Amino acid sequence: MSEVHTHAHAHAHSHAPAHFDRAFAIGIGLNIGFVLIEAFYGWKVDSLALLADAGHNLSDVAGLVLAWAGAFAARLKPNARHTWGWQRASVLAAFANAVLLLAAIGGLAWEATGRLLAGEGVAQAQGVTIMAVAGVGIVINTATALLFMRGGASDLNIRGAFLHMAADALVSLGVVVAGALTLWMGWRWLDPVVSLVIAAVILVGTWGLFRQSLHLLFDGVPASVDPAAVRALLADLPGVAEVRDLHIWAPGTGRVALSAHLVMPDGGGDDAFLQHATDALHEHFEITHVTLQVMRAPFGPACDAPH
Repeated sequence: MSEVHTHAHAHAHSHAPAHFDRAFAIGIGLNIGFVLIEAFYGWKVDSLALLADAGHNLSDVAGLVLAWAGAFAARLKPNARHTWGWQRASVLAAFANAVLLLAAIGGLAWEATGRLLAGEGVAQAQGVTIMAVAGVGIVINTATALLFMRGGASDLNIRGAFLHMAADALVSLGVVVAGALTLWMGWRWLDPVVSLVIAAVILVGTWGLFRQSLHLLFDGVPASVDPAAVRALLADLPGVAEVRDLHIWAPGTGRVALSAHLVMPDGGGDDAFLQHATDALHEHFEITHVTLQVMRAPFGPACDAPH
């Protein structure tokens, strides 16, 4: 008995992601200037909180450069040898950003702990300088974060840039508080303690970025998509008896792709069916690239079956 197999493919593409070139250029320029100011005054008054924040801001400059490079690479056109283009560069940039931040957190915590155990801190008179410099940081970091806020919900790479800047604004606020309390109460130990708090705050924000970017690097299902719900939607399509070989992954930080085999014993899978399935996946899950293969009977073992 012969078997008849019908193969069909449907693709849906969303609008191209917004470009953040101007935001990256402004953010990098502002933060380089602030790093120089903060490092100079941190060295001048021997404030670990300022020096630590300057080092962190320097790592964020590198992070913004990485994120910008990743966003640019993701816009390069596909070719015969790179059929997805260079979209994965945005995931790599987000992962590199997270690793860079985690390394900076470790160095900051080590230095702060050493100073705290040694009983070192900043003098009370230095509080005004610390507050003034960190106050400038609040303005610069908040302004930079706002440049990336609208893209953070849909693109992990842009979200990484936003989180960096938002965390920096919070860090600078903490440094201002430390300077005020040092000036008011004379708590010399507060400077390294605030540095440890800064490290903890950055760690909380960075860990999620690290985990998600690592997950996407290994073609994990994006956090915004429920694979069980996707399978249920496909299984409920008229004429579908079984969903096999379902794969959901992210070629880049702002795009989700899907491929699946649909077993339809009574035939079907015409253009109208495929368009309906594609539209439903895009509407419910923001899946922007859909490839469906329709067959009357399954052949071969399903690669997504549990082992």
